Amino acid sequence: MKDAEDDNLDPLDSDPDEIEETIEAEDAGLEHRRITLRRTRTNRRLDKYIADRIGKTVASRTALQRYIKEGHITVNGKTVKASTPIAAGDVIDMMLPVITKKEIPPEPIPLDVIYEDDDMMAINKQTDIIVHPARGNWTGTIVNALAYYFKMNWRDISELPTNGEAFRPGIVHRLDRNTTGVMLIAKTDLALGNLGQQFELRKTQKTYTAIVHGLIELDEDIINAPLGRHHKIREKYAVHHGTGKPIGATVKEAITRYRVLERIRNVGPNRASFTLVELYPKTGRTHQLRVHMSYLKHAIVGDTMYGGGPLYLSTLEGRCNVAEGPLMTRQALHAHTIEFFHPRSGERMALEAPWPEDFQTTLAQLRKRGESQIVGLDENHGLSR
Repeated sequence: MKDAEDDNLDPLDSDPDEIEETIEAEDAGLEHRRITLRRTRTNRRLDKYIADRIGKTVASRTALQRYIKEGHITVNGKTVKASTPIAAGDVIDMMLPVITKKEIPPEPIPLDVIYEDDDMMAINKQTDIIVHPARGNWTGTIVNALAYYFKMNWRDISELPTNGEAFRPGIVHRLDRNTTGVMLIAKTDLALGNLGQQFELRKTQKTYTAIVHGLIELDEDIINAPLGRHHKIREKYAVHHGTGKPIGATVKEAITRYRVLERIRNVGPNRASFTLVELYPKTGRTHQLRVHMSYLKHAIVGDTMYGGGPLYLSTLEGRCNVAEGPLMTRQALHAHTIEFFHPRSGERMALEAPWPEDFQTTLAQLRKRGESQIVGLDENHGLSR
């Protein structure tokens, strides 16, 4: 058996003592890989085996231990410890970063820079763009745009700090492909470590705005519903109801506070209803806001994955048999503001990304055709009545 400790070994090479398969593409930058062991050496640790098997091109051993702890790597469908010995017949499922090209090609993709200094920058992310390269999306990402931006400013993106994942230089946090709004980028190791810690310790305060289907009854409330992967559809997440047992590593606490800004009733001939709502995530789980609003029976407009429908002018006019005049065909979710402490000065900062054009146009059309009740909307949201 060839030992995979050789750093030059292709992590995708097959091994006669195991069967490896890629199940499906997952979230941006991740893939589901499964290894079925035919035989193995006695008392071999899980983390040591995986580190030897896939090599450093995917993740460091420290990162792998973190993935195991968080439940992204399981044995026989169960969450285990990094020190767990593996045996013949075991099935190891891994949600791991996709192996990426060593070089990130710069591309002249426009960036809306909200703030920048020597340590960090913030951008207003546009819709229909993923944050970093992944399988099937080696180009056309925010990272490719950053590579070009820094090249124009006499800097190579390879100089940006990473957490051992080369395809995420400078990335502090992510937004979904079709979620817009403010996003932080670290330019130094100090910034990446400090900002990352602020996110981990929940010292950052993020405010999102969303347009959802239906009328939310309460003006304010808290959604406390733990999230985990959907039991059938791997790319989706779902609320996992209490069982009386402690929450496992694969099901995590998820808390969202919300505040209604505006309710719009009797829109168009179909008398549809919508709510403009502000969302304050207290935890940062994947798809958290989208799943929580769906759980509340008020899916985000345009979020077809979680029950929301796209909006067209033809629909608002009562012509539901056609799709003409697109208003909102992606999830109507926008990261409006973020508050944090500057990584070097410690100064409290608040950055804002104005609502994008499609968001504003959709609201204007709903108001034009319906009855609006303002609850908490003010001039800070950048949209006049």
